[in-house]
Amino acid sequence: EGPVSSIGLAKDQELHGFVVEDIQSVSDLKLRAIRLRHQKTGAEWLHIDRDDKNNVFSIGFNTSVSDSTGVPHILEHTTLCGSEKYPVRDPFFKMLNRSMSTFMNAWTAHDYTQYPFSTQNAQDYENLQSVYLDAVFRPSLREVDFRQEGWRLERSDAADSTSGWQFKGVVYNEMKGAFSDAGSLYSTRAEQQLFPGTTYQYVSGGDPAFIPDLTHEQLVAFHRERYHPSNARVYTYGNLPLAPQLERVGRIMDTYDRTSLAQVPMDVAEYGEKQVTELGPVESVGAPDKQTRFSLSLLANDLRNVYETFSMSIFSSLLLHGTSAPMHKALIDSHIGSDYSANTGYSPYTRRTSLAVGLQGISDSDIPLVETRIRETFARVRDEGFERRRIDAALAGVELAYRHRKADFGLSLMQSISTGWFHGVNPIEYFKVSENVARLRADVERGGYFESLAERYLLNSKHTLKYAMLPDAKYNQRLDQREHEMIQSKLDTLSSGDLAEIDRKNAVLAEEQMRKEDLSSLPTLTLADVPEQAGRFALDMGVAGDEVPVPVQWRATSTNGISYFRVINDVRDKYPELRPYLPLFCEALTYLGTKSRDMSEIETDIHLHTGGISFSPFVTTDLANLGHIEAGISYGSHCLDQHIKPMYRLVLELVRETNFDNTDRLRALLNAVASNMFNDVARSGHAYARRLAASTLAPEAQVLESLNGISQVKFISDLARLTDLAPVVEKLKQVQEVVFNKLTMRSAITTNSGSVDDNQRALELFLEKYPKLGSKEDASDGNGGGDAGQKFVPSSSRFFCPLPFATNYAGKAIRAVPYSHPDSVKLQLLAKFLTPNYLHREIRERNGAYGGGAGYSAVQGIFSFFSYRDPSPISTIDTFGRSIKWILEEHDISEREMTEAKLSVFGDLDTPLSVAEEGMSYFTTGITDDMRQERREQFFAVGPNDLKDVAAKYLASPETASVTSVAVIGEESLDISGDWTQMRLQ
Repeated sequence: EGPVSSIGLAKDQELHGFVVEDIQSVSDLKLRAIRLRHQKTGAEWLHIDRDDKNNVFSIGFNTSVSDSTGVPHILEHTTLCGSEKYPVRDPFFKMLNRSMSTFMNAWTAHDYTQYPFSTQNAQDYENLQSVYLDAVFRPSLREVDFRQEGWRLERSDAADSTSGWQFKGVVYNEMKGAFSDAGSLYSTRAEQQLFPGTTYQYVSGGDPAFIPDLTHEQLVAFHRERYHPSNARVYTYGNLPLAPQLERVGRIMDTYDRTSLAQVPMDVAEYGEKQVTELGPVESVGAPDKQTRFSLSLLANDLRNVYETFSMSIFSSLLLHGTSAPMHKALIDSHIGSDYSANTGYSPYTRRTSLAVGLQGISDSDIPLVETRIRETFARVRDEGFERRRIDAALAGVELAYRHRKADFGLSLMQSISTGWFHGVNPIEYFKVSENVARLRADVERGGYFESLAERYLLNSKHTLKYAMLPDAKYNQRLDQREHEMIQSKLDTLSSGDLAEIDRKNAVLAEEQMRKEDLSSLPTLTLADVPEQAGRFALDMGVAGDEVPVPVQWRATSTNGISYFRVINDVRDKYPELRPYLPLFCEALTYLGTKSRDMSEIETDIHLHTGGISFSPFVTTDLANLGHIEAGISYGSHCLDQHIKPMYRLVLELVRETNFDNTDRLRALLNAVASNMFNDVARSGHAYARRLAASTLAPEAQVLESLNGISQVKFISDLARLTDLAPVVEKLKQVQEVVFNKLTMRSAITTNSGSVDDNQRALELFLEKYPKLGSKEDASDGNGGGDAGQKFVPSSSRFFCPLPFATNYAGKAIRAVPYSHPDSVKLQLLAKFLTPNYLHREIRERNGAYGGGAGYSAVQGIFSFFSYRDPSPISTIDTFGRSIKWILEEHDISEREMTEAKLSVFGDLDTPLSVAEEGMSYFTTGITDDMRQERREQFFAVGPNDLKDVAAKYLASPETASVTSVAVIGEESLDISGDWTQMRLQ
């Protein structure tokens, strides 16, 4: 079972100050769980022994709050800004490049803060563990770091002592961005109203209206009280020995004495029924008269009842999710609103769990109707329950999900247990999935089980919130006004001497951010720790089908009894007028149903027999020529081997028989997609800004922008406003006709060796009925770039997309070279070099944005820069340019920095893959194992001068300006002047 020292452990055994409290094997998950407790302090430890080299470590603390200043969130950031053993400004970000971690992060939830990482390298694991432990137990917590990460007053122009004041700070800007997302704001406010008098009435991440109330002294006191072993949970997973870890951590914990912690209220006093109405932001893509959100939230079971929490999650899924769900039929199919409200669903993240159901995109006058529909559906479920086949399908999905071998299994396991564990549940109880499934099946068999849950929690609720958020066109103006008033109220209490002291502290922070540091205290891997050989995946190439041979890529390996099926249909650059319809087309295939069957019936079959069927647009670039692309759609499914036949049959049914004339459902789908895409821009604006900037530079980027960019958001919201959908139906039928074509198809199957024949037979039957269009020559004809018959010509542009957010995102893109070009690896390393050594300091630390950096897409051939939740995106665009001047004229690249950039690249290259992903890089892009190995060797060989050469050649040459574009997405009030193309969503 690998080098696992915990095999010999026994219950009640003592080891390095810890005692073993429980040991259980879970055969379903192929793991052994060991629960230990530190005898002196009471710290809890869960170790998962599993034959998996992607080892995980996490330490977490209960950090429930009594206000909305965001103290645990700001503390989470500030602990990672230097510690006793590692007195450097930002060891967390510095370690990203001294490690080959497969994951490094920290997060603050309602009741706890966790610091997890994962890595496949034993030395790396020890290094990171040491940095994390010192960060949480012995952080520096300097005021200068609190002011950088939390909040500070700062002049809008540091060089001008007469300029106005503003709030800055990484967490302050992060939370301003989070509260700009209307869905996130709605969920947060509804939850606050549901749990008055408890810790959950506060925002653990921090509310921008209260963050500036937090002092550095309060932060230090909160750390002293909460970051104590008596309040800690340690989680370890993988195949590394446990004993040395217990010894390392035990040495630190032994220096503490056991303490008891002040309790914060978690149990809400039931208040019967309450109605609350508040104002919120307007979404620019929705109809002006349908911007209201409304939901009913009801208290459910105690989180600590593991079986009932599992049952309620299944209950919620059956009630809400999928076209066959009763609530979907009552609310979504009725077109009252655009989609469920953001808080809809079961929330097992608070001591008393809750279930919320609501709609967004409704008119104020529809609130009583929505409430009536919700309550009628509750009553129907109480009276009739759920269809048995749907229950079986939901449970089959749970079992299949646990069989599916994910690459980050250890992390996802940790996330599935954390909330309950911090509330005192034995975490091993969460691993007994098959026991819970069997128990639920037995309860359902006896009859009335789900009906009784509906009766208890929905119809006889003693605690119900009716929460409405009405649109306020001046919402963001009011936020700005409130921020100005907060700043003024701070200034009113300060003397001229106080202001001079703030100026002095800001100057100290600016100096500190620019100070060159000695990083020798930080541990690091070296290039000798990096395997010289890339991992390889044995693939077999075959064909299927008689009349038209379709290429099939086979990967026969251990899959835990699951078969994975994937298809790509490529239409190249043909039919450019149909391209914007591809995302809607892919969504429609699993939403509209067929001429002979409702989607609800098909959907139940899909969940009974497969892990789902998904369709998505597909585009990739020729590895040797940026002007040639493949574009079309990709789709796939996976199933237990006993369901191979029905899986192929169901995929074929959707491909051939989807009923695009079902305009009623098409309208519901359009409304939901338009609303969701707009919310996605608020969450991932940096990705949209990069795509928009790159869209003028290369064919793949142009296609991606039309498929998943700002222009797609506008396209879909325009379609959603059409009264007559007949033209849309016609286009979707045309897409169906040209995309599904045997002649342009290739497939990939990953399965157990014993199931190859079953898959081959099922695929042959599938291909017999698969559509065929034209001839092989017609199918492969095309110039590969831009619109059909037109050669793509790169051009330079500046885009501004104003949106009703209180935050901004910036992107810059530069066209470079194809994947196979020898400079490609140098450009990839250059991006890895610029982010930690220049851009992180300038964009995050000095400017106060939540994030920023550089990236290089080797397949697209695009070098890009980005910023995320950025208070000053226009100056950030200047920063992007200055980074190139800095590397060319002001900085000598050291061997250490070079090694760190390479470690970061190799960490990305060696990220573990799930079994479903093995061999997919070749299938989708044509990159062979030999090509990956050659590229790996090229990375080892790159030197400092190579980075300067490619920076000069591609990012700073006279030709660069003609292949460079920038984009800003954000506040309408930004001072944008000059030749910017404005992209308005209305």
